[in-house]
Amino acid sequence: MIITFYGHSSFLVDLGGKKILFDPFISPNDQAKHIDVSSIQADYILVSHGHGDHVADVQVIAQNSDATLVSNFEIVSWFAAQGLTKGHPMNHGGSWLFDFGTVKYVQAVHSSVLPDGTYGGNPGGFVVQGEKSFYYAGDTALTLDMQLIPKYAKLDLAILPIGSNFTMDYEDAIIASDFVDCSLVLGVHYDTFPYIKIDREAAKKAFSDAGKELILLEIGESFEI
Repeated sequence: MIITFYGHSSFLVDLGGKKILFDPFISPNDQAKHIDVSSIQADYILVSHGHGDHVADVQVIAQNSDATLVSNFEIVSWFAAQGLTKGHPMNHGGSWLFDFGTVKYVQAVHSSVLPDGTYGGNPGGFVVQGEKSFYYAGDTALTLDMQLIPKYAKLDLAILPIGSNFTMDYEDAIIASDFVDCSLVLGVHYDTFPYIKIDREAAKKAFSDAGKELILLEIGESFEI
């Protein structure tokens, strides 16, 4: 499994030969100006919730690559009205077997509205099980529901927001990693805006002191599990 980070909460996972893109917010992100959005190819685009900093590039990438959009019913329906009819709607607690593995849509504690003000349904996260298993929490507070995640899968990686203000901070993410029983964490949703600036070295040290590893990638950087 190869993961490429595109900034904020956007990343591409190459899993079982399929390319799965999460929450594409790239072209409006000044820190990701060196990324050519038109070159990104995806078989699937998974969207955790409707905020603009998670859906900005869904349409252009889906149209360029003929990707299938996977999200909650409201988001898939909204994009269908924009012309993206290749979608798979889900809701909390549901699972589906795709050609790369199983996706379970799970709880996130946040808000969700689409760019034009349309209700975006309930925000969520994803547990993905394929050749490797990982949990992407989406934008969320720390929640006891995370203790359910190990019931669904033995994780190789947890992808957690760490920027605080709008989501949990890195200290809460350490607790979340306990809840989901995974000591390898990829941090997302930090440093994009002044509200979510973090001290990277302090965050890494806090994880290390807890016996865990926090991975913070540069935009465009990849790593393999």
